[in-house]
Amino acid sequence: MLNKKSVDDINVNGKRVLVRCDFNVPLKAGEITDETRIVAALPTINKLIADGGKVILCSHLGKVKNGPNEGESLAPVAKRLSEKLGKEVNFVADYNVTGEAATAAVAAMQPGDVVLLQNTRFRGAEETKNGEAFSKELADLCDVYVCDAFGSSHRAHASVAGVTDVVRAKGGECAVGYLMEKEINFLGNAVENPVRPFVAILGGAKVADKLNVISNLLEKCDTLIIGGGMAYTFLKAQGYEIGTSLCDDTKLDYCKEMMAKAESLGKKLLLPVDTVVTSEFPNPIDAEIATEVYDSTAIPADKMGMDIGPKTQALYAEAVKSAKTVVWNGPMGVFENPTLAAGTIAVAKSLAETDATTIIGGGDSAAAVNQLGFGDKMSHISTGGGASLEFLEGKELPGVVAADDK
Repeated sequence: MLNKKSVDDINVNGKRVLVRCDFNVPLKAGEITDETRIVAALPTINKLIADGGKVILCSHLGKVKNGPNEGESLAPVAKRLSEKLGKEVNFVADYNVTGEAATAAVAAMQPGDVVLLQNTRFRGAEETKNGEAFSKELADLCDVYVCDAFGSSHRAHASVAGVTDVVRAKGGECAVGYLMEKEINFLGNAVENPVRPFVAILGGAKVADKLNVISNLLEKCDTLIIGGGMAYTFLKAQGYEIGTSLCDDTKLDYCKEMMAKAESLGKKLLLPVDTVVTSEFPNPIDAEIATEVYDSTAIPADKMGMDIGPKTQALYAEAVKSAKTVVWNGPMGVFENPTLAAGTIAVAKSLAETDATTIIGGGDSAAAVNQLGFGDKMSHISTGGGASLEFLEGKELPGVVAADDK
């Protein structure tokens, strides 16, 4: 997966280039509230414009449960993109995405022009039989295809993977953009070829979400740190009382297997040694709440674990200190609450202070690092939640596999 053609390896001068971006931005009353994904796409778009390509952009936005609607149109993205690029982006508002309006707009393009197609999900489920016709229509609009949407690369959709077969069949090239290249290099090298010691940190609520990640990372890393809600299933598997803490009783045997696997491989598996507990879950989530700290072996039966305690924070920070590569996916506690964010802050701080290559694996951990003000201290923050997880599981991502090899 690590040796793919990038936009630096193709000639797009005078050619029509279809670029799959990730413009799935949060909207409030039609206004974009976080433009991170738009900014992340700019280097690739600017490169293709500078090289004389006719740049056709496409993306999904939202889940589009009830068919096409103005609330999930890409119109606000076109407006913001025009501002960022300093040139007009011609938005094709047609809900059909690849219909006559799109064909006409592309036919009128000059080198350096930019067109944005309507939300790809307005065409219905892209991964179904409908996807074959849609793949062909997308391919008919272009000579070259570039995928720069890492956040969607784990889905074998028409605009991510399906289109590549048709483009290739007519002699076109399929490459990855700068954002995809960066993700592949950081995540791929971290897992397949890490500079050691390699420390992996997994948090979040459920063991079930990270089953294959835990198993895969145990084979790759030197130390695996477990925090967040999933830690309590491990503690219960060791026979400890965990009170009313989050627990997946169906995964107790799995946790035992993973602890045995770590031991047999000679890997360190670190679990919380103390825990911040409350009487109930905060409601609303950021409400003031009274907390106590107990050793993880002595959580009261009527209390709920909410964050790692100070001794665990110190233990985890110490494990990170000597690392050369650190991958982190999932917060250490209920970080949305200021009182219960201390564990996540401590881990973020320890990563910010290390010389290691630090990679944040998308999703909640990316949100936490950015919200807590540590984003600029990390080597790489992944733009894909589900895609990052599948990469860390060792799965092949359809959007990556579909690009041409160098």
